[in-house]
Amino acid sequence: MAFGRLERSERPKPMGEINMTPLIDVMLVLLVIFMIAAPLMSSSLRLDLPQSEAATPSDAPQFIQVSLAADGRLMLGDEALDTPRFQQRMAELGRANPSLELQLRADKAVPYGQVAELIGYMQAAGLSRIAFVADAPKKSE
Repeated sequence: MAFGRLERSERPKPMGEINMTPLIDVMLVLLVIFMIAAPLMSSSLRLDLPQSEAATPSDAPQFIQVSLAADGRLMLGDEALDTPRFQQRMAELGRANPSLELQLRADKAVPYGQVAELIGYMQAAGLSRIAFVADAPKKSE
């Protein structure tokens, strides 16, 4: 009886290299996601709200006061304007001095939608420095 040699196949050798293709695919997908999401994050409404209850007006050298009354009247300084004339004056001010600060005074009875619309007029005119003016709270003694 002849005993033959049983042939054994060698086990596969462990892989000594890392497959980079899945890593590169994941990185490219993340890059595309961030490229799409970055512009969406920068178009949000920018507000510079005060950090204290002092509610003092800023010491900006050049500013103009914009007021929105409870009945919807727009005031630019001491001048009452209708909406088209207000937008025209905002455009003129934006062209003349884009770094001009607008101090916005809105009655607390005014709906937020009208305030947001007013901010839109200002930003469309190229004026992005908007300060919200409030009264200081009364001190109780």
